[in-house]
Amino acid sequence: MAAERVFISPAKYVQGKNVITKIANYLEGIGNKTVVIADEIVWKIAGHTIVNELKKGNIAAEEVVFSGEASRNEVERIANIARKAEAAIVIGVGGGKTLDTAKAVADELDAYIVIVPTAASTDAPTSALSVIYSDDGVFESYRFYKKNPDLVLVDTKIIANAPPRLLASGIADALATWVEARSVIKSGGKTMAGGIPTIAAEAIAEKCEQTLFKYGKLAYESVKAKVVTPALEAVVEANTLLSGLGFESGGLAAAHAIHNGFTALEGEIHHLTHGEKVAFGTLVQLALEEHSQQEIERYIELYLSLDLPVTLEDIKLKDASREDILKVAKAATAEGETIHNAFNVTADDVADAIFAADQYAKAYKEKHRK
Repeated sequence: MAAERVFISPAKYVQGKNVITKIANYLEGIGNKTVVIADEIVWKIAGHTIVNELKKGNIAAEEVVFSGEASRNEVERIANIARKAEAAIVIGVGGGKTLDTAKAVADELDAYIVIVPTAASTDAPTSALSVIYSDDGVFESYRFYKKNPDLVLVDTKIIANAPPRLLASGIADALATWVEARSVIKSGGKTMAGGIPTIAAEAIAEKCEQTLFKYGKLAYESVKAKVVTPALEAVVEANTLLSGLGFESGGLAAAHAIHNGFTALEGEIHHLTHGEKVAFGTLVQLALEEHSQQEIERYIELYLSLDLPVTLEDIKLKDASREDILKVAKAATAEGETIHNAFNVTADDVADAIFAADQYAKAYKEKHRK
């Protein structure tokens, strides 16, 4: 019997300028006690505005400062605060780790979950999973939930004022969506949603990539000018909704496994964003597959236009030995890693592809050096 097709998504997605000022309207009739989670910086950017809007709608808010790590201990700490506050709604405001923590807290409480990303830097907002790290920031596991977020609220005015690097990181994360999904579809692999990809997920993942190649550079320049443009709106949707639905119901493969593999190394690489590491991981996946020079260089060109890393030197691994790279490759091919959704490869194969991707990008840079 053929495997089941599964497609999952958030219950409601709202995107536009100043949408956080309408948060109380969207929560009407759902509950009047919330816990709002944000880190110290995000409290100033959006957290206080959200709490004020909730108060206007007669909704109480317990304010929690997120410590910075999506770890089991942090989830437990905030869940205890939320229980004491009798919160029926958990609101996560900020970046990927804050949002992942909020999802886990809502799961602990069986509460309604609202996700408010303050940058379009990852595809975490719409998904029914969190990436859990140790207190020291080492990747531990994926945590899966029985449902996706109830409400995802994306305020493009806030995103236009976030650092351009974060938008570029989101584009890099989202560019992996179609690269990974098509390899899972081709191999008949399983997705995070728990089945094989649907036609809907395939269409969404492919549209995600088309949108990013069409508008990515324009959106990046829009954020440099701190303005909301049609190009930015398109890319924010691609980074957040299309990539979120596309990766979860379309499938993850090598690019994200290689990102996870990098946690096996110490050093400056950990100062890079999730998306920056995924950018290099995507080039490695392309190197693992059979693609023309033109196809691989299409990605390198876009990455470079967005100031994203494309070589080992760019990801702070210029002096990495083969032994170091093998550590990454072994972690990327560990049992249960997403690479196995689409590839039958050894750690040695992955190490070769890492060095190949590095060389392809160096050759491209050399060719285009003025």
